[in-house]
Amino acid sequence: MSVPSSPETPTNRDIVVIGASAGGYSALLKLAAGLPADLPAAVMVALHFHPGFASDLPDHLSRVGPLPASFAIHREPILPGRIYVAPVDNHLGVRPGLLQVTRGPKENGHRPSIDTLFRTAGIAYGPRVIGVVLTGYLDCGTAGLLSIKARSGVAIVQDPEEAEAPSMPRSAIEHVAVDEVVPLQDIPDLISRFVRQPAVGTTRPPDSNLDPSMDSKLAALEGRQLGTLAPLVCPSCHGEMTEVEINGFQRFRCHTGHAFSLASADVEQAEEVERALWAAIRALDESAALTRRLSIRGMPELRGRFADRSEVAAQQSALLRRLVLGGGPESPAQATLAETQGNDEPDA
Repeated sequence: MSVPSSPETPTNRDIVVIGASAGGYSALLKLAAGLPADLPAAVMVALHFHPGFASDLPDHLSRVGPLPASFAIHREPILPGRIYVAPVDNHLGVRPGLLQVTRGPKENGHRPSIDTLFRTAGIAYGPRVIGVVLTGYLDCGTAGLLSIKARSGVAIVQDPEEAEAPSMPRSAIEHVAVDEVVPLQDIPDLISRFVRQPAVGTTRPPDSNLDPSMDSKLAALEGRQLGTLAPLVCPSCHGEMTEVEINGFQRFRCHTGHAFSLASADVEQAEEVERALWAAIRALDESAALTRRLSIRGMPELRGRFADRSEVAAQQSALLRRLVLGGGPESPAQATLAETQGNDEPDA
């Protein structure tokens, strides 16, 4: 029997979505081991993987726990008593009665995205959803939990004091009206208890009881409408971005769909700056090499000018390189000397 797709059918909380990042692999194994074999709910998991990683998570989840686990397949029916894992480098979304697997724009620099899973589950199933945020860095999952809670779903967060990476749980607790904050070992029993409770409001569409004052902000948070124009460009595609803030949590989204929290935008922007600096270093190195050759083989009356240009480009490249590597600003002469002699300075 599949999970009922219609929101008009009274039911229990039968959709469980779980998000994890750093430290999440082992945390998910412990959680799956504690779930009951007769769990009357479907479980969807989004774990951040490197795009080139060959994940064996479903096999391990099936081995340690009583519920069968597999990578989600596009348009696969949602069945209770199963664990669906987001495939590597694909988003896992939820539609009424079906799973959706897509290669959409990254959110917070990740694909699969925890927020994508949480948001689509909340929109499709409203109060029937239980969202679980486990260990991880930065603040992925917070935006998704806001979507779930806005539709009367349940929010469970791993106790950050015991999480391997506490940032994700702490962000969720700070910005979302979380229902339970518990140690990892208590989450399986908590899920089992919640899924056996009737979900309030399942006879109405998921968005029917949204607070009107929050609806516009929530629509911007979820990308259903534009937010306020932000004085930033997307670190991924350089498109214009809009922003919205709910409960002190800021979210940015560009017109192509890339989405960032304030913290993840800072990380992406820092990486973009570093890429630009290395590109500048490469260009200066090439300029120094080219003008050095011209100072030897060019027209005699211009060789001195080319030699000067080569020296300036080499000094600028060395200075930028030292800045990128964290050595701090020095004079071009000092930077050039350090570059030519190598890193012979004693450790501090």
